[in-house]
Amino acid sequence: MEKPPIIPTIIGTGFGAGFWPWGPGTAGSVLATLLWLGGLSLTGPTELCLLTALCIVVFTALGTWATKLLQPYWGDDPSRVVVDEMVGVWTPLLIAANWQQALMALVLFRFFDIVKPLGIRSLDKRKGAFWVMADDLLAGIYSLIVLYLIILLWEK
Repeated sequence: MEKPPIIPTIIGTGFGAGFWPWGPGTAGSVLATLLWLGGLSLTGPTELCLLTALCIVVFTALGTWATKLLQPYWGDDPSRVVVDEMVGVWTPLLIAANWQQALMALVLFRFFDIVKPLGIRSLDKRKGAFWVMADDLLAGIYSLIVLYLIILLWEK
């Protein structure tokens, strides 16, 4: 069988995290969180928020493109494709301010991504590269809302 193209493979697998044999989605989410934590140590909060938002937009587009090119090789929603988990976890990280909140964002995102409540499962069942990304974006949005509520309650 022919090998998939290299650039979509690198993007789709989250720089190779998707090849992790025990929970590739978690590996992609952890990698994205670690990249964000690196940004936290190098930039200020405004710059990090803007960079995170840019990553969400750019990697949603690149991830959709890469997934479309990888689907003929690996199937409709291949477990090796984890760029969707990266984008999903970056979504609640938009409002995180420290490593503790980043850890909460990661845990919340993985919860919503695995359990798939509140319409996430229906998006997950749709066919097409965009829908591979969309269910994780929705899981990220729910995670952002819950993280926001936790932060509000914590400050009181």
